[in-house]
Amino acid sequence: MQPPFKLLALALVFALPIQAAGSKGRPAPLSAQTRACLACHGSVATPAAAHEWRDSAHARAGVGCFECHQAAQDSPTGFDHNGFHISVLVSPKDCGRCHAKETREFEASHHAKAGDILGSLDNVLGDGVEGVPAANSGCIQCHGGKVKPLGHGKFDPATWPNTGIGRINPDGSRGSCSACHSGHSFSAAMARQPESCGKCHLGPDHPQAEIYAESMHGIAYRTNIGRMNLNSRHWVVGKDYNAAPTCATCHMGATLDQPATHDVGARISWTLRPEVSKKLDDWQARRAAMEDVCSACHASDWVKNNYKQYDAVVNLYNDKFAIPAKAIMAKLYAAKKLTPTPFDEKIEWTYFELWHHEGRRARMGAAMMGPDYTQWHGFYEVAKTFYTQFLPEAEALLPGVTAGVRKMDDHAWLQGLSKEERQKIHAYDQQRYGK
Repeated sequence: MQPPFKLLALALVFALPIQAAGSKGRPAPLSAQTRACLACHGSVATPAAAHEWRDSAHARAGVGCFECHQAAQDSPTGFDHNGFHISVLVSPKDCGRCHAKETREFEASHHAKAGDILGSLDNVLGDGVEGVPAANSGCIQCHGGKVKPLGHGKFDPATWPNTGIGRINPDGSRGSCSACHSGHSFSAAMARQPESCGKCHLGPDHPQAEIYAESMHGIAYRTNIGRMNLNSRHWVVGKDYNAAPTCATCHMGATLDQPATHDVGARISWTLRPEVSKKLDDWQARRAAMEDVCSACHASDWVKNNYKQYDAVVNLYNDKFAIPAKAIMAKLYAAKKLTPTPFDEKIEWTYFELWHHEGRRARMGAAMMGPDYTQWHGFYEVAKTFYTQFLPEAEALLPGVTAGVRKMDDHAWLQGLSKEERQKIHAYDQQRYGK
């Protein structure tokens, strides 16, 4: 005898608009299991999700609810549901059954390791200084955290829901494809838009969304969004669209000479995250890959000179501010002027914001051609914090510790401007502003 749910499925299956058009206009075949799922989820439970799926590429290919949510009997998140063994959580390992190449590339990416923040200073701030609920609803919703199943399809509510990009899944995989390809539409067009990246890449310490919006790239995108051909199957810059690049164009997108990749760091030559920026392994090949993207729109000299400007900014930040500040902090710890506990002394907050907030903004502004973020949100804030807070606080803790910095040519202005330099500035102000 059929279970009641399956009888309902058979009764409703032809009454619901659950069949999607195939690639040539023919209906794509759906499995009996998926049709049974949709008999309930298409009209009673989560109907909006079902409607989103109906408009997706998955639906056109005949990939439905059961194909993604089916679970092995030994799955740590599996449970019996109306005659089927399924999992609410769909992991990259599940997606990899069809998207093997994309899954391999993602596994090699920095995104897949984003959950490693759980051992960083950021995590000390989140869990300890601020509080665990704040970290659960903040940090891990972008970075991802460890999802803990409780059995029978239930999860520890402190760990789920969570679509953090580096989510640590119970099946051993890392990541959440829906972080960029929001379920249940799984839209490539959505992942190609800068707003998807802006869910996480914004704010005081990594304002890529704001920098992009300021840049000519962002302005061109907003002006020409109707020409971006975001739903293109291949989406090759210089072929399928020409008007503007998005985050996905530069970091993931296909060009005439290289395929798309789900390793978002494959074209990044500097890492700007730590106190002192450093070149990544194989940085020349990484840069060549990014230069290939730039060359779809820009002449070779433009591309080379832009990178020279960028390198100059990063080297300036390293040499003038980051390396001296890090050395001063090391001397303070060695002299036992600071405890080993982070954030329990004022200068530790000052130093953290110097490199983690202000220094990143300056470097990222240059990387993404955002002049205001390079200058006023970046180097101006770096200089103000370094000279008016960090150096005085360090000197008060250990007199003489900043002497070496003050002797550096980069900081010669601290000795004062000459009479001639002051007169030149005054004359300029009078000529330009009438004062």
